[in-house]
Amino acid sequence: MAHVISDNCTACGSCMNECPVDAISEGDIYVIDADTCIDCGACAEVCPVEAISEEE
Repeated sequence: MAHVISDNCTACGSCMNECPVDAISEGDIYVIDADTCIDCGACAEVCPVEAISEEE
C-alpha cells in the first residue's frame, strides 16, 4: 500500500527530501504518487505534523 498525505499537511517540504523515489509532489498540500511510492515510510517518519499515513 502507498502512503497518503492528509489535509493536515503544512507543505513544509520535510518529506520530499526523504523520498528515495521522488514520489512526492508540491502543492498547497503535498501529494504522493501511489504508483511510484514504494511504501518505505521514510516520509512519515520525518513529518512534523504526522500528516502522512499508510493508505487504507
